[in-house]
Amino acid sequence: MSEDFWRLYLVVLLDGEPIGMQDLLGTDFARFGTVTSFSWLAPGRRGQGVGREMRAAVLHLAFAGLGAREAESDAFVDNHASNKVSRALGYEPNGTTWDTRRGEAAPIQRWRLTREAWERTRRDDIELVGVQECLPALSLA
Repeated sequence: MSEDFWRLYLVVLLDGEPIGMQDLLGTDFARFGTVTSFSWLAPGRRGQGVGREMRAAVLHLAFAGLGAREAESDAFVDNHASNKVSRALGYEPNGTTWDTRRGEAAPIQRWRLTREAWERTRRDDIELVGVQECLPALSLA
């Protein structure tokens, strides 16, 4: 049984300046249709809605562009901003786990967004360009 894995790194630019990153991972995507996203935003750009815009865009790529069935995300329990973005975009809590932060164990909130939930809140102002040409590189064509 072979496992396929791909990872897209997206640099987030605002007025031509990098202000963050968003990545999207697919593991056995052809079989399960599930993606996982991670992001980071420069401290001076937080609290302005940019994180929500970044996540909405990468979800649009995952569902509308790549045909995902589900998206997963997680954040430390005390990362209220990230957890708020997940909740606002329609994710449902999907359990907890643990990870290490600054050498200490810390609880993680896991999130799950189904295609059906995304469809209810999807944006119609996000344009995908060049996705079809990238599908073969991800073994999706």
